[in-house]
Amino acid sequence: MKQLALTAREALLVSCHGCHLLCRVPSPNDSREAHCPRCGASLHQRKPNSIARTWALVLAAFIFYIPANVLPITTVISLGKAQSDTIMSGVIYFMATGMWPIALVIFIASVFVPLAKLLILSCLLISVQRRSNWRPHDRTRLYRITEAVGRWSMLDIFVVTILVALVKLRALATIEAGPAAVFFAAVVVTTMFAAMSFDPRLIWDEREQRYE
Repeated sequence: MKQLALTAREALLVSCHGCHLLCRVPSPNDSREAHCPRCGASLHQRKPNSIARTWALVLAAFIFYIPANVLPITTVISLGKAQSDTIMSGVIYFMATGMWPIALVIFIASVFVPLAKLLILSCLLISVQRRSNWRPHDRTRLYRITEAVGRWSMLDIFVVTILVALVKLRALATIEAGPAAVFFAAVVVTTMFAAMSFDPRLIWDEREQRYE
């Protein structure tokens, strides 16, 4: 049977979730709770209830994602007339006026990235629960990419905030944030917390057990 290198768990080492200090923990038979000597946080070989908490956040984000794309995200009041736009109608407007780069940025940051992040996290959770040994390096790389790019989905919220603050021309023109802005912010925040609660070390547990 192929022998793997000594793992941190076998060496009784664990990385602190708070400050990332590599700490030595008591043996598995020791019931005492270990704490980080630098920041005092509780130490765990794996994040407690990682799968359950991540699933809860992912499902909540899926629910928020629907009104975030169906409800209007901005309402423009110009000369007494009000026009509401969703994220996709804004993308279509920029495409129709020839501003393809802006349309592409909004589509990727506000539609594609949040949905792709939710789908990737769902696939990672399913693969861990099914004890899959399929390409752990690629799955870990997908998780790292998902964790890194997720925060950039707030771009649309930043744009709406700036427009609402700047365009206050009374009767001439006014821009107000729509209800979708709240749901969209909720999608971004919950997906960020979902990525933080998922423990990528679970991807490698099945591989280690097969070679024990």
